[in-house]
Formats: sequence, C-alpha cells, structure tokens
Amino acid sequence: MKTTAAALLALLLPCVASAQQPTARDFARWGEVSQVALSPDGKYIAMAVPSADNRETQLQIVPLDGVGKVQTLRFGKMEHVSDIVWSANDMVTLARATNVPLEPAPYSRGQLFSTDTTGKKQQVLFGYFADHGAVTGRRKDDGFATVVQVLDDEPGKVLVDFQCWDCGEKPDSALYKVDTRTGDRQQLEHIHDASTIWVDTHARARAFLRKDDKDEPHLFYRRTPDAEWTPMPQSLAGWKIDTLFFDADDNTAYASVSDHGEADSFYKFDFKAGTRTLISSKPDFDVGTILTAGRNGPPFALISDYSKPSVMYLDPKSEYAQLHAGLMSAFPGHLIYFHTITRDNRKLLFAAVSDRDPGSWYLLDRKDNSMQRVAEARPWLKAERMATVIPIEFKARDGVTLHGFVTTNHNGPGPMVVMPHGGPYGPADTWEFNPEAQFLASRGYAVLQVNYRGSGNRGKDFERSGYREWGGKLQDDIADGVKWVIDHKGADPNRICTFGASYGGYAAMMQPIRYPELYKCAIGYVGVYDLEIMRKKDILTESKSGQRFLERTLGSDFAILKEWSPAQNASKIKVPVFLAAGSIDELVPMNQYNALKHALEKDGVTVETMVADGEGHGFYSVDNRTQLFERMDAFLKKYIGDGPVKASN
Repeated sequence: MKTTAAALLALLLPCVASAQQPTARDFARWGEVSQVALSPDGKYIAMAVPSADNRETQLQIVPLDGVGKVQTLRFGKMEHVSDIVWSANDMVTLARATNVPLEPAPYSRGQLFSTDTTGKKQQVLFGYFADHGAVTGRRKDDGFATVVQVLDDEPGKVLVDFQCWDCGEKPDSALYKVDTRTGDRQQLEHIHDASTIWVDTHARARAFLRKDDKDEPHLFYRRTPDAEWTPMPQSLAGWKIDTLFFDADDNTAYASVSDHGEADSFYKFDFKAGTRTLISSKPDFDVGTILTAGRNGPPFALISDYSKPSVMYLDPKSEYAQLHAGLMSAFPGHLIYFHTITRDNRKLLFAAVSDRDPGSWYLLDRKDNSMQRVAEARPWLKAERMATVIPIEFKARDGVTLHGFVTTNHNGPGPMVVMPHGGPYGPADTWEFNPEAQFLASRGYAVLQVNYRGSGNRGKDFERSGYREWGGKLQDDIADGVKWVIDHKGADPNRICTFGASYGGYAAMMQPIRYPELYKCAIGYVGVYDLEIMRKKDILTESKSGQRFLERTLGSDFAILKEWSPAQNASKIKVPVFLAAGSIDELVPMNQYNALKHALEKDGVTVETMVADGEGHGFYSVDNRTQLFERMDAFLKKYIGDGPVKASN
C-alpha cells in the first residue's frame, strides 16, 4: 500500500489557501452524495444524489472510464431513492424512499424498482399502485419489500423479503426470487407473521425472527437446508439475532447474538450440530459493523464505533484483514468501511470517514494498487479545519457507566452547549462527523453529547433501563455528564446552554427545569414539550404496536407526565429560550410548540422563536437551516459568549 498511501497523503494535505472560517451555510448544506454502489464488473458506480434543498434524491449512474454518458434518473419532485443494489453488470435495483431532515439519509418505503444503465429498460418490482380510470396499476403489493441477496449465478436475479400487510390475519412474510429485468417473481417461502428472514449461500431460507403480541422476538431455524422449521435452540441463540452470515458450506454461520437482552456478542454457528463458538464479546457494547471478505466471503473484521472506535480482525494475517489494515494506515485517523467488491474480487469500493471528515468513497484496483476518489460527502468542509470528537466515560450517580462525546477545538474551560440526541430509545451518538456539533465548535463552543440510558448500541436491557424515565433518570444522566465535564475542566460552569431536536428538544427544556443551576439558556428544535398531549394524540396511538410502545416507554401515570412536561412547568424555566419549529410537522405537531411558547410568555420568560413555513420535523431548506444556525449563533453569543476563557473568573 506504499504507493497508495503516498497518493492519499497528498489528497489529505491541509488546504493552506482556504483560511476563512466556514460559514453557517457551509454547515447547513446537505451532503452531495448519500450512497454509492459499484457494479459487479467494476465499470459503473450508482449514486444517490440529493438536490440542493434535499427535497429530492436522484439516481446517477456514472461510467468509471469517463467515456460514457452519466445517466440521471428520478421519481419526481419530493421523491427520493435509497437502497441501491446492482443485480447485474447493467441492472440496478433501488427503493422509493422518504427523507426526514433529522435522519442521515433517505430510507426505503418498501417499493422496489429496477433500471438498466441507459434508463430505457425499467421495471416496477414491488409496490402498490391504484387504478386510474381505465388504466390498471400494474402492482398491488400492499407491504414492504427489501432485497436480501443478489444471485451472482443468475445475473439480474435477486432475493426479496416481502412483508405483506394484507395476506393473512397478521402481516405475513414471503421470500421471492425476482428477475429484475422482467419483473417476474417466484415465491420460495411463506412465513406467518412479519419476519426477518436469513438465507444461505444457495438462496435457501434458513432462519427467521418474528415478534409476538408483546413485541418479544422468537427465533426459528432449519438445521439443514431440507429440514422443517423448528424453534432455534438456546445452544445457538437464546433471545435475538441481529445479523446472520453463512459460509460456503451452508452449515457454518456467523451471527450477532443477545441471549437475554444484553449487548450482543459475535459467534460462529454450527447449524447441524446446534452449537456455537464465541468469537468476540465487548461487555456493554453491541458488535458494531461487520466486514466480510471479498464478494461473498465470511466476516473478517468487526468495527466498534460506539464509544472509542476500534477494529478487531478475526484473523489479522488473512488477506482482507491485511488489506483493511493497509488502508487504515493510508488514512490516519479514519475508519475504513468496505462497501462492495466486483465479482472477480479485483475492484473494491470503500468509504473513509472520521470525526472531522464527513467521508469520501474510493475505488481501489487490487491488481495495480491504483485508487481513485469517486465521491465526497461535503467537499467544501476541510477535515483539518474541523474540531476533534473526544470519547468520554463517566459514572452516573447510581453507579451506571455512561459514555458520550465532547466536540471541541480548544483546551481548557470555555462555553459549552449540551446537545442530547433524539429518540430517546434506540438512537445513539457515535464518533462521527456531526454538522450541528461541528458548527457550534467552529464558533468556539465545546459540545457535549451523552448517551443516556435508553440509547441504542448497548443492548435491549440498557434501552429498557430508560423506559418511563423521560424526565427522570435520562435527565439525571445528562446532568451527570455536564458535571463530569466541568469537574475535568472542559467547560466554564457559568457559560453552559443546552440545545436539542425532537426528544433532544424536550431534554433541552427539562434540563433547566431539573437543574437550573447548570444552564444560562436553552434551545428547543422541533421538540416535544407536553407529554400528556403526546400520550393522548401522538401518531403512534394510531396502531396497536404504537400504543404498546407508548405504554412501555411513557406509561399512563398522568401525574408524572404532567410533572415531566416543560409546557406545564414553564414557571420553573428561569433562562432565556429559543424555540424553532416547522409549520407542517406531523411527527411533533405545532400544538407542542404552541403549548410551551404560550406558557413561557405567560410567565414572562424571554422567548425567541422561529417557525419555518412548509417545514416538517426538521428543516429541508438550506436557507431555513442557515437561518436556524445563524440565529442559534447570535442567541448563544448573547447569553454565554463565544470562545474559551483564558482565566477563571
């Protein structure tokens, strides 16, 4: 990798000519690319490319020889693409997607389509399309489809897991072999209840997970390819599997397993014998990202990026472990993720990302060791100008070990913004580039992110430990993180503000209620502020599973919900507040914003507001995002100042 390393170091050298501080708009702009996929023959890449305002994502098919024409395909205005998969050298499958500004990339709506590289041969693979007069919609698939495997031995064909919402007493799952050129399909499996299905290397369903009426998982498997379905024994997995890979013998498998709800561990399975061997276990942390060898090879490395990033090679001397280690050396301070590799295992598409680098995609030719950069997420933001993200670990007041991150570009105590993540259950902050945190750090603020209990990536038990603690232990965890940073001279205790979106917006308002001594101001962005309203009218109440989730996580003790509602305790907020909301937010409607705004104004609290017309749960428009960032900057300067202090007052 010596030649490659030298070339890459030239790419990564600081841009001396660009010394001007990035603007708020630079951080508010969306990435230029959200997904990249390599064709099986290595001649094309397909990319998901958002529009400048992020209200549309197009598919671009780019010839890597630079000779052919770039094809740009789109569903239309306000439509997005995701889940790009090459089914043949000239065929791409993709999903129609939904984009939510608070999410990192568009996510599938379960409708699948295919196109050739010219855009002239297109097929609807799965989706529900109503009849219009005399025109009959071709597909009537009421459900959610996902590509689970490309059949290399049958170019153009894939396996699709389809969750059918109207084909049984409950939604059922079916496994189909689909010809992406013609749209023809063959059902291979039908499983009662919506399930996650895993297949072996010969496209045979070998295991599935479904949930009961209490949302508890149940595992089933086939001991051999021709065996009947039976419950999976505890000798393989006691409670839940998150991922499953089969080796070439279709008996050996690798899986991330949680036996009782604890953080999962990585095992090697012997399906026929019903036994397993532990490969890796990192107490309190899930396995993370699994990298596989070659096109369809077994796992060779595990990447944990939850707290302090680390890479574990299952066999450090193996071919792909050494390749990955070489690339890690070529990109100091980055994590390397393998994405796709050509059918002949010659050309590899990988991504290099870090806490300061939004990420780039590269194509490596393993034959001549040449490399080309094929896409950058945010090329206008230079890594050397960004702040460092420092993993921290501390004890909560009851002894629970918690983790978080401090993003900063200075040493010593200075002003700090506390930024809780949304959710609250399942999401988690990780060691990665965060545009909001980097913007604030560029203005002189340290930014604290705490993975309070309830956060993801530490197992279901840790998530459950935060249930019914919206305004209780979750707030204590955040405050304990703030105090830890103060004690370790990372923040000036007299210059701290809090800012968050969604649940983070709720926490931003609850923190100065529960801990008024810690904060000088608070910023809530598309936040939940009245739990009574949420419990009665939230969008989740429209389904039985949503009602069960709210009962588990919020409960029905309305006295506690009132006590933990910022809008009903506005008199306890003694700091200036800035509230931002989208006028057509359906996930957290305007009644939440209005309830808190009116209560604060009634109690004489200084309130600055921003309501963006036509925006939902987070802002799409770069203009609106820029205005939000600029107004946050002005608000913070007014109440906690910018830049580190040189001496303690």
